[in-house]
Amino acid sequence: MNTAANYEKRVKNGEVIRDLEGMLVATLFFEPSTRTRLSFESAANRVGARVISMASASASSQAKGESLADTIKTVDGYVDVIVMRHPMKGSAQIAADIAEHPVINGGDGAGQHPTQASWTFIPFVRKRGFWADRR
Repeated sequence: MNTAANYEKRVKNGEVIRDLEGMLVATLFFEPSTRTRLSFESAANRVGARVISMASASASSQAKGESLADTIKTVDGYVDVIVMRHPMKGSAQIAADIAEHPVINGGDGAGQHPTQASWTFIPFVRKRGFWADRR
């Protein structure tokens, strides 16, 4: 959380951040999402990464019957990080088990949406002065 607060402060101060320059992030969204997809893409761009995006399952080869495993293997060969949202519970773990690069869970059906907890938690602790007491 301290890293997120540090980045937020740097962005608000107008600093151009290039910590992930040269990295390529894929956002794979197999179900509708505006806020989650755009927040990941915005964050990646703000720290210097480039982003390639698949915004819907209908625009992917899964619409032609390609398996999730094959999609992940293919995309993993193109990028340094995969951000994925998929309607199947456990799909993020499946992708992480297949990929050589990190997979960030942007939601997996009725399963997890771990980044949502961060978005909720950060403003709460900011108002309580949490950061002032922590290293």
